[in-house]
Amino acid sequence: MNGKIRRKIVSGVITAALTLTAIAAASLVKTAELDSLRTGGYIKWVDFGVTAAAMSDALAVDISTYGTENHISWLDILAYLGAKYGGNFSHYRKSDTDKFVKLLGSGESTDSLSVKMKYFSYYREAYGAALCGFVGDFYRDGEKLYGLRAFSPIADGYYYQHYDDFGAARSFGYRREHLGHDMMGQIGTPIIAVESGYVEAIGWNRYGGWRIGIRSFDNKRYYYYAHLRKDHPYADLSEGDIVTAGDVIGYLGMTGYSDKENVNNINIPHLHFGLQLIFDASQKDGNGEIWIDVYELTKFLYRNRMAVTKCDNGEYRPKSQIVIYDMPD
Repeated sequence: MNGKIRRKIVSGVITAALTLTAIAAASLVKTAELDSLRTGGYIKWVDFGVTAAAMSDALAVDISTYGTENHISWLDILAYLGAKYGGNFSHYRKSDTDKFVKLLGSGESTDSLSVKMKYFSYYREAYGAALCGFVGDFYRDGEKLYGLRAFSPIADGYYYQHYDDFGAARSFGYRREHLGHDMMGQIGTPIIAVESGYVEAIGWNRYGGWRIGIRSFDNKRYYYYAHLRKDHPYADLSEGDIVTAGDVIGYLGMTGYSDKENVNNINIPHLHFGLQLIFDASQKDGNGEIWIDVYELTKFLYRNRMAVTKCDNGEYRPKSQIVIYDMPD
């Protein structure tokens, strides 16, 4: 069974879990599968169901404890919640985050909790792969800061609409699942680099039109920005270039669904934003690909939108200068 089919089956099980009993049963089924999904030494599947509320609460704890002897990583909190819920955050409660913080304050350690919760390590690695570059040290306009350093893919001040469309049917080329998130907006809206990384792919793709693929520096995350603007899709970028979180990388459009380059064959202007997790090089292309639902993630990142300004040459640039500590020289 390939990863795409498995995601669909598990998603359907969770959606159908309308009672507490059914939800508990779904969680047991899911956790029972985790061991088999890690054969070969690396994770083969991730169902990223973390809600924006859970991420926001975990981030608040991380920031408030930073610089103390009891600094609590938001990733540890999310892993604890993932293990507690079996990955199903539909009934997330802030009191569960508070409970984890209280356990650590009472003398428990992350290591001792990970032993007691069988799948803690799985969720720590899975959620870490999805989010580990999002929080840390950085400079903003010369000021040293700690906190959220990842950005919404849509620039501040630009309206967009979206809903959770991950897994919806698509038929151009062949029948398949929609393995990304569509954010509907106006043509020319500046598109922002969510995280720092390097340009791994740029140019035309028959499905995505003008698109950019950016790989995180730890190689765990591949960001896919597609359907960019006809005639002028990109900022001044080439394959191999390094981008910083908050940079303007391109402009929203409606290109794609065509073998001919620079064609508008999409009905509604939008950004297709996708995030692929990579635990092993073999997963980058092919049946082993892991694309996660980023709807809740985009809701979470709405809190951190980059304002932009128009330059004399018609391009846009971020109003703030971001410097990330752990970028390569």
